[in-house]
Amino acid sequence: MQAKSQLDHDIIEGVRTFVEREVFPVASDLEHRNEYPQALVERMKELGLFGATIPEEFGGLGLSVSTYARIVEELCRGWMSLSGILNTHLMIAYVIRTFGNDEQKQRFLPPMARGEKRAALGLTEAHAGSDAQRIRTTATRRGDSYYVNGSKMWSTNARTGTMFGLVVKTDPTANPPHKGISLFLVEAGFPGFVRGRKLDKLGLRGQDTSELAFEDCRVPAQNLLGKEGDGFKMLMQQLQQERVCIGVGSIASCRRALDDTVRYVKERRAFGQSVASFQNTQFKLVELQTQVEIGQAFVDKLLAAHVRGEDVVTEVSMAKWWTTDLQKRVTSECLQLHGGYGFMLEYPISQDYADAAVQSIYAGTNEIMKVIIA
Repeated sequence: MQAKSQLDHDIIEGVRTFVEREVFPVASDLEHRNEYPQALVERMKELGLFGATIPEEFGGLGLSVSTYARIVEELCRGWMSLSGILNTHLMIAYVIRTFGNDEQKQRFLPPMARGEKRAALGLTEAHAGSDAQRIRTTATRRGDSYYVNGSKMWSTNARTGTMFGLVVKTDPTANPPHKGISLFLVEAGFPGFVRGRKLDKLGLRGQDTSELAFEDCRVPAQNLLGKEGDGFKMLMQQLQQERVCIGVGSIASCRRALDDTVRYVKERRAFGQSVASFQNTQFKLVELQTQVEIGQAFVDKLLAAHVRGEDVVTEVSMAKWWTTDLQKRVTSECLQLHGGYGFMLEYPISQDYADAAVQSIYAGTNEIMKVIIA
């Protein structure tokens, strides 16, 4: 146990060093150029991060969720885009190891752990966002294959990914609709699979986000995860962990914005004194720091409960909307304290502000989180 604890500590320290030495110097430039961070992704592969939560028997690091959450914190402190690239990949790995059969685990998890196969999720459609039951992409079985037709929108890792967790309707007439949803593993070379345009986003520009299209895309029946109609259940089970990780990332991003702002207001002078010496500045920062500490305590509590295997769907839905709203509020207030410089792309706070915007939208909008809680 002590050796395992030391190994986890060494991995986290390795990620922290990676962020400080390799991410910080280039993240802002890559973000502004809307460039995929290929060199950083290669380093993440070398560090074993693409196998972070994949069990050791499949070549992964076998880290606990709590240790992985620390890695998410460090990556978000450096550049949120990197966390999104990794989270999406490991989300698919989680579904495979939880619901896949032995052949699927052996076929997919070892190359995923090495980063040779990189995963994306094909869920959202242009007309079906948080309401996954309204998807229209279908898969029809003919012989030993399924033929997929439809399209997906806002798929992270879509252009660089080599495999996709694809959510489809195998029974469009099912009532209730979610019982007709299934999940397939689609590989990039399958005939009829087309990558669409890269999407030009407000924030998280280092992430590779694109459209996907399927035109009679032939998928072997052996690539169906679980049984037909199990897809929605699989998605709901992994969402608890995803929303915990979003809370972790939001708090880490709040801390980064506050740290940057404290440094700035100490250096910036106005009316003969530092901006930090004004009472308004002090009160604003105190209020924000207090809210971040409250959020941290809540997220830590839920992370521990999730690791214990407890059902905390209601609570993680609370955390998802509250921490992401907090992130938007913190980055907005911190940008204001930067004055005109906060509006300049060369200052990290502008990137923090842009990245925060989508946090309340993906993984279920915050409005949907409140419906779940209610």
